[in-house]
This record gives sequence, C-alpha cells and structure tokens, in this order.
Amino acid sequence: MDIEGSCHCGSVRVKVPHAPEWIGSCNCTICRKLGWLAAYYPDDNCVRIEGETVSYIHGDRMIALHHCPNCACITHWVSTGESYGRIGMNARLLDGFTVDGGRYFLDGVQLEVRYLDNAG
Repeated sequence: MDIEGSCHCGSVRVKVPHAPEWIGSCNCTICRKLGWLAAYYPDDNCVRIEGETVSYIHGDRMIALHHCPNCACITHWVSTGESYGRIGMNARLLDGFTVDGGRYFLDGVQLEVRYLDNAG
C-alpha cells in the first residue's frame, strides 16, 4: 500500500511503497541539527519524489541531502557516487506520522527506532 506525504508547503510530494520496517535516528552532525528520522527504501525507483528539490552536500561528500527550496524541509538523501542500495526518506513527512510520548507511529502502528552512531 503506497504512503504519500509532502514537505510543509506542499511543493514537494513523496510516495513510498509501504511503511518503513524501521526508522533511523542518526547522531552525525547534520542529522543532530536537523532532527530528522530516516526511513530507508531500496534504491530501485520505488520511491517517487515530485517537485523541485535542492541538494546539500557536506562532510565526506558521500550523500546529498535534498530539501524543498521554499519551506526548507529535508525530503530525502541519495548517494553521490556508488549506490548504497538504499535511499533515506524523511519519515516525518509521511502522512499519518505522529509522535506520542516520545514514541513514533505511522497510521497508529508504533515504529521501531534504531539509533545510528555516525558521529565518528
């Protein structure tokens, strides 16, 4: 079942094929500042992004973080070189995403959060 979502202003729409199996909370410098949670999907064109995005590349320059040029919501990341076999979507943009008491849900189903130590 496809799940849709959008950035804050609605200029960028996203569609993923299903709920994420888990979401990642990364502690690298940019993810800590952004506070985003990544939902991972195969890098096989199953994720649809509609609307203009702008990329931001930093640090080791291995991934490009894309955001809406209007409202600045981070939408997703993609590899800048060799594919990692997956892309990361901003789980908070998916319709039905909620937070309750520090727990994360999508359409009422609690999501597993994996903490990713990338502060290295």
